[in-house]
Order: sequence, then C-alpha cells, then structure tokens
Amino acid sequence: MSTLGKAELDAMIDEATVDAYNEDEQLTGLFTMMEENLAVPFTTTVLGVEVVVRGVDLAPDGRILALCSRDRTRQAIGILELPLPTPGPEGSEWIEAYRQWAG
Repeated sequence: MSTLGKAELDAMIDEATVDAYNEDEQLTGLFTMMEENLAVPFTTTVLGVEVVVRGVDLAPDGRILALCSRDRTRQAIGILELPLPTPGPEGSEWIEAYRQWAG
C-alpha cells in the first residue's frame, strides 16, 4: 500500500475525472485509470484464504469489482472490500484514490 496523502489522492481523482460531468462518468474515469494502471495478477488474502486478483470490472450496479480466483473457483469482490497485500501491487494507488472518492 502506498503512503499517498489526501492531496495526492485528490490530484489523482481530479486527473481521472477531469472530463466527467456526473458521478457515473467520474466512476468510469476512475475505473479506467485502475484498469490501465493496476498490475495484475497479484495475490492477496480474503477471509484467510489466498486468492489471485486477475483483473477489475465495472458492475451494472456501479461498483468496481476485483475478479478473484483460487484453483477453479472464481468470485468478484467489491474493490472497496478487497484487502490489499503489503506492499500493494503497482497501480494500487488508484484503488486508494477510488476509496477516497467513494467516501
């Protein structure tokens, strides 16, 4: 996990949402930055189980999802609920920026 401050995260949010006119467009901008910059796959632990995050997706309900797998099991987990490994993967600062934006 990076140690970016609020001002740095706000600047990232501004970069991702510069042309956005509403919340849906802001969400799409943040998702796009995450999709383009997050280094996947990476491994993390969810409820004590090691999983591989293979990508991100935008759900119809407006949540950003982490696409996780373990063996043959696949599950999408809301990125707001996803515990990140330490250190976080390259690009994980976009997850932090999204978390700040989402409040």
